[in-house]
Amino acid sequence: MDSMFTPAHFEESRLEILHDLMRRHALAMVVTLNREGQIVANHVPLLLCASPAPLGTLQGHVARANPLWSDSRQDVESLAVFQGPESYISPSWYATKKETGRVVPTWNYAVVHAYGFLRIMDDANWVKSLVERLTAVHESSLPQPWSASDAPADYIESRLEAIVGIEMVITRLQGKWKMSQNQPGANRAGVIDGLRSLGTPLAAEVADQIRSPPSS
Repeated sequence: MDSMFTPAHFEESRLEILHDLMRRHALAMVVTLNREGQIVANHVPLLLCASPAPLGTLQGHVARANPLWSDSRQDVESLAVFQGPESYISPSWYATKKETGRVVPTWNYAVVHAYGFLRIMDDANWVKSLVERLTAVHESSLPQPWSASDAPADYIESRLEAIVGIEMVITRLQGKWKMSQNQPGANRAGVIDGLRSLGTPLAAEVADQIRSPPSS
């Protein structure tokens, strides 16, 4: 079974941790095989539904003009890649640089790969329900949440006609948290300090992952 290369110390298999990243970083790279045998990648915000247990279902939509829905093979597995926090790691941040000099650059990241068979949902009611649920999820934290009822009904209907739903029941999940677990404590502390010094939200999120990895 083909899968992402994942050394044991970077493997993350706990479902609640994988689902959390998928919900917080919902823009997935959806990789499919078209009818000509070509690998195609599209970037699609996906909604994770808990059923069917245990792994759940991914739902999204694409433009009707996008051949993803009309030209993808549904008899082979597709892949949705969810990219979590990531950052370049400088060897100058390692305590062992001064001691031995035997250090090299690397990259820290958290990622989830979700596999399943793509289904096309070209149904107006299904698509409307999905859009409403997607909107509710991503508007919920805003001070003035937008809803479809804020726009003219005929405009919303025309937009819905221009998209097609996709769905993928997840058959397997693979998680990889490469967050300096293979480094000694002093190096991890140096990486945290180095990331904090960058002053960016993304670097800070990676530093938080190193300091407080997902609880076991």
